[in-house]
Amino acid sequence: MRTQIGRQRKEILQLQRAGIGTASAEALLTRMQAKVEQLVAQRDEVKMAEPRETRTRVLGGGGFGRRGRDQT
Repeated sequence: MRTQIGRQRKEILQLQRAGIGTASAEALLTRMQAKVEQLVAQRDEVKMAEPRETRTRVLGGGGFGRRGRDQT
């Protein structure tokens, strides 16, 4: 999502260089960035509230390392 916001920022800069008004686009981008930051903070709070062993487990991980099951 942050990559997309960065692309949008670059497009706005191109429009500004071309002399096209960008006030509404900048306002929208600012709201998008605020929402992303809010969601990231919320995600971090949820992660910290989980017990340690729950955070480290991965579904389907199997504990086989980088090579996988079939390779030795």
